[in-house]
Amino acid sequence: MTNIWITCIYVYIGEDMATNADKLVSEIRALPDEEKLRVLDAILADLDKPDDEIDHIWAVEARKRWNAYKAGRLSTVSYEELMSKYNR
Repeated sequence: MTNIWITCIYVYIGEDMATNADKLVSEIRALPDEEKLRVLDAILADLDKPDDEIDHIWAVEARKRWNAYKAGRLSTVSYEELMSKYNR
């Protein structure tokens, strides 16, 4: 009997949470783009937790790329060329 009760509570909470998320998504879609960016920034800031391992991996990668660039082994792309791919 207890398992059924716990399952019912779980399903009820799950459906309620989905409904809240759906409502929130709907409200966000109705916002002007600038407000959407503020919401996105807040969500990303909340999710962005420090991770020493990832920071170390990126530091090593950045160092490799910088050294390759300085040695002439890495080609570059101008800002204008890069943005032309996205401004069609």
